Amino acid sequence: MSSLLSLKDVSLNLGGVQALSHITLSIQSGEQVALIGANGCGKSTLLRLLNGLHEASQGQVHLASCRQAMLFQRPHMLRTSSLNNVALGLWLDRSLHLNWQRCKARALEALSLVGLSGVKFQNAATLSGGQQQRLALARAWARAPQLLFLDEPTASLDPPAKREIEALVHQLIKPDGKETPTTLVFASHNLGQVKRWASRVVYVEQGRILADLPKADFFNSDCLKQHSQQAFLFLQGETS
Repeated sequence: MSSLLSLKDVSLNLGGVQALSHITLSIQSGEQVALIGANGCGKSTLLRLLNGLHEASQGQVHLASCRQAMLFQRPHMLRTSSLNNVALGLWLDRSLHLNWQRCKARALEALSLVGLSGVKFQNAATLSGGQQQRLALARAWARAPQLLFLDEPTASLDPPAKREIEALVHQLIKPDGKETPTTLVFASHNLGQVKRWASRVVYVEQGRILADLPKADFFNSDCLKQHSQQAFLFLQGETS
């Protein structure tokens, strides 16, 4: 596997506060990496830095040239139709070299995939929370991303909507017939979701990475305790 992105001794200051401290991290093509930790620990900030939404204050950041997409806990919807919400993103990305008709065709295909064909002409801002997340996934799928970032994508959804989104994410990162899955980096409080999606778990505390282990090792109490007492105590608190 080749490295898609890497951070070397990266720190980030936001508003005079050191949000991330001396982060070193490398993510390989095809990995599914979960970022976990308590509220305010820095995992969402780290995710945004990896996606390029924050610029490092110090250290080295390397991102290979690849198609990216990011989903937020509460996605922003343009005040236009669901169809346009997908098609406009494709049309504005000139690197895709798609004319408007091809953008619309691709958008219709994406809406069908996530079960939103029936609301293709509805103003996206009027959709339910679950529908908006499905629309956000349609926008991501339409770009055929090689690298997908998710920031608590199911945290504000009810259980049925969470199950729908999880199934769609699984379909997006591991489509039938594709040998190498889409590289996924996601922040989540849901340990069940971490176990279902992740191949590797990164524990963040006070802006620092204190554990970075394969999923099987992270959820092995003896192994985790030897590697990071702080991560072990966090996991014990979450599962007790």
